[in-house]
Amino acid sequence: MYTIIDIETTGGNAKKEKITEVAIYKFDGAEVVDEFVTLINPEQSIPYYIQQLTGITNEMVKGAPKFYEVAKNIVEITENAVFVAHNAAFDYNFIQEEFRSLGYDFHRQVLCTVKLSRKIIPGHASYSLGHLSDALGISLQNRHRAAGDALATVHLFQHLLTQIKDADITDVALGDMLTGLNENLDKNTLKHLPESTGVYYFRNENGEIIYIGKSINIKKRVHDHFAHKKSMRSIQMKAAIAEIDCVNTGSELIALLHEAAEVKRFMPMYNKLLRRTIFNWGLYINNDEQGYMNLALQRNTPKNGTALVLYKNKKEAENHLFAQIEKYELCQKLCGVYKSTKACFHHQIGMCRGACIGAEDPDQYNKRVTQFLVNTTIPSNSFFIIDKGRNAGEKSIVHIENGIYKGFGYIETEEMNNLENLSHAIELHDDNKDVRTIIVSFLTRKRYEKVLQCGE
Repeated sequence: MYTIIDIETTGGNAKKEKITEVAIYKFDGAEVVDEFVTLINPEQSIPYYIQQLTGITNEMVKGAPKFYEVAKNIVEITENAVFVAHNAAFDYNFIQEEFRSLGYDFHRQVLCTVKLSRKIIPGHASYSLGHLSDALGISLQNRHRAAGDALATVHLFQHLLTQIKDADITDVALGDMLTGLNENLDKNTLKHLPESTGVYYFRNENGEIIYIGKSINIKKRVHDHFAHKKSMRSIQMKAAIAEIDCVNTGSELIALLHEAAEVKRFMPMYNKLLRRTIFNWGLYINNDEQGYMNLALQRNTPKNGTALVLYKNKKEAENHLFAQIEKYELCQKLCGVYKSTKACFHHQIGMCRGACIGAEDPDQYNKRVTQFLVNTTIPSNSFFIIDKGRNAGEKSIVHIENGIYKGFGYIETEEMNNLENLSHAIELHDDNKDVRTIIVSFLTRKRYEKVLQCGE
C-alpha cells in the first residue's frame, strides 16, 4: 500500500516554515482507495510571493484546522504504507518536523518519484512534475496546490509501476545501493533501518565488527555508505558487510560518546582506514610580539597543532567565535576575523577596547581571553548533562565528577528526583581526549536540555 502525498508551505525551510495544505491519496497499486485533503492554519503569515505561487492566502487558512488537529488523520492514513512524493525529502521533512514539534516521531518508508523516474524512464531533460506530466500526457490541474500535484503524482507513480516487471518497487528505488552487496546481507535490512539518532555497526560474515558509525538519522547515513562510491575502500567495505546492527541513543551527545567508546573497544578495521574526525575546524592561540593573546580559526590538522576548541565546520566555528567576541569584548583583529593595519571595526563603534591599536593593556585584554577559554573547557566541578532519551518518558544523562568524565546512562523521567538515582544509572566509561572534545563541543554550544549541578 502507498500514500501519495503533496504539501504546500510558507517557505522552504522545514525548521522555520509551516505547512499550509496537505493532500494524501491512499493507493493500492491500481486505484485510490482513500484520501485526505485539507488546508492547514500555519499559525504564521504566508509570504506574498508564496501566495502568488500557490494561490493560498492568509484569509483562506484563517479558519482552517491547525496541524495538531489533523495529525491523527495523517498518522492513520499513512500507517503501514509507503510514503510517496515527488521530491519526497521536502514533503517528508516538513511533515516530520511538524510531528516533532508535537513530541511525536513520525517515520515511514519513503519513495521519491523523482529518483524513481530517473531510474525507470531515463533521458528526460527535466524531472519536474510539470515536465513529466507534459511528456507522459498526465493531466496536471491546479498546479502548486496540494491536491492537484498529488493526483498528478498518483498518475505518474501508476505509470512507473507499469514499467517495472518482476521487481519490488522499493528495490528499484534503492538502485545502486543493491549493487555489489554481500550475498549474506538481507536487503530488507536497508529498507527497515530506523530513522532515529544512534550508533550503527557493520559486521562481516564471521560476525566481526568492521565499522562503527553514528548519525542523527541512522537510515539515511547507512544508505549513504551503500550509495555508489568509487573508492576501492568503500567498495570493499560494502562487499564485506553481511549484517547491520544499530542502537538507538535518542541523544546525539550520547551517540558520539557511545561511538567513541565502541571504536576504542573493538578497533574496527574500516574505522582505522576511513575514519575522519567530525571536528574539521579548530580555534588556535598564540601570543604576538606585544604580548596580546591572538586567536585564529584554522582547519583541524596535525600540522596546526592542538586546538583549544573544535568545531564540525567553518560556519559553526565562525558563529561561535563571533558570539564570544561580542560577549567578552574581544578584538576582531586579534581574533583573526578583521584584516586591517588599523583599528578593527568593533573599536570604531565602541565594542572593542583598543587592543588592536595598543590602547588597552595586554594583561587586561588577556584576562578576558583567558576567561573565554576557561568557559570552553569542562568545568572542574561535578554535574550531570541532561538530554533527551530514547523515548518520551526517559532522559539521557552524562556524569562529570570534579571535571572528569565518568560515563553516561538513561533514567526514567519520574526517577530524576535525586542525585543518587542519577549516579546509579551511569554506565562507567574511560575519560580521554576524544570524549572531552565531544563534551566541550556540546557544552560550549549548549546542545543539550539542561545541566544539573551536583550541589543542587
